[in-house]
Amino acid sequence: MLENSALNSLKGKKNLLAFSGGVDSSALFFLLLKHDIKFDIAIVNYNTRKQSKEEVNYAKELADTHNCTCHIYDAPHIKKNFEAKAREIRYDFFEDLIKKFNYNNLITAHHLGDRFEWMLMQFCKGAGCAEIAGMVKDSDRGFYTLLRPLLHLDKKELLNFLDANKLKYFEDETNYDEDIKRNDFRHNYSTPLLEKYLNGIKKSFDYLDEDRECLIPEIEIKTIDDFAYFKSSLNKRADIFVIDKYLKSQFHMPSANERELLKSVETVVLGRKFLVNQDFGFVFIVPYIQDDLHMPKEFKEECRVLKIEPKLRPYLYKNMAAFLKIKELLNN
Repeated sequence: MLENSALNSLKGKKNLLAFSGGVDSSALFFLLLKHDIKFDIAIVNYNTRKQSKEEVNYAKELADTHNCTCHIYDAPHIKKNFEAKAREIRYDFFEDLIKKFNYNNLITAHHLGDRFEWMLMQFCKGAGCAEIAGMVKDSDRGFYTLLRPLLHLDKKELLNFLDANKLKYFEDETNYDEDIKRNDFRHNYSTPLLEKYLNGIKKSFDYLDEDRECLIPEIEIKTIDDFAYFKSSLNKRADIFVIDKYLKSQFHMPSANERELLKSVETVVLGRKFLVNQDFGFVFIVPYIQDDLHMPKEFKEECRVLKIEPKLRPYLYKNMAAFLKIKELLNN
């Protein structure tokens, strides 16, 4: 069931599987075993459901049985914005593990249904071809690769695999809460369409993947700690796609209004968290720092001569490595 391209990316590498005990990650766990892929697992307990402890115990049991390491994190209580905060906690945990144990790949169990839900949600709030194409099978995250080897499979196919092989999994009751936007799309739109038009939807995503490769040039984002930059493609849509992708990796989901501002304004503050400056043929992305610093006159004058955006200067004053890099880029 797993494609050769995914297996080739996993073989001989140090792999970490994001595990929950649910249908998707349980199916992926056993599919990886079936193909002799070596991996460890990581599970987050948000302590919001009675079943959570059982899922963690199941993860431990699987790890002991199949001779892999099980990393467990007990998350702090989340007071608001649960979905976004839970994702941030989850990926912080995964990335800490990746750095500590030198994993090459993070494997997630996103499947065709997840991808289709995302596409419909983006389409309904306003998006172009690059955005509605949604998730990709592999994504370079700098110090690791994010792999999604189930994107070509529907959840029913995963359930059939588990049931046919009498393999254990858990059902998360919160998946049926239609007050959560994603669940509303899943139960009322994406699942009925997948049941009726599965093969056509699979083909459409194949075409979208091919089209995206033609529409969006490959742009390398370089980083110095939390300073990110890249050379503009001179195509606004392509640059915004790259900005959007980077910010999502930093757990900020740009709004439709923010994306519109990026089209017309050189310098934009996003969610009071990030500053994006598009100038001199480059795009600079930094954490936003309000201008309440007492910067020396010499530094201010050097920035003025270089015509560096004033809102960018407080960050550069506190991060000299980034300032030196910008000076190098602007003087070339």
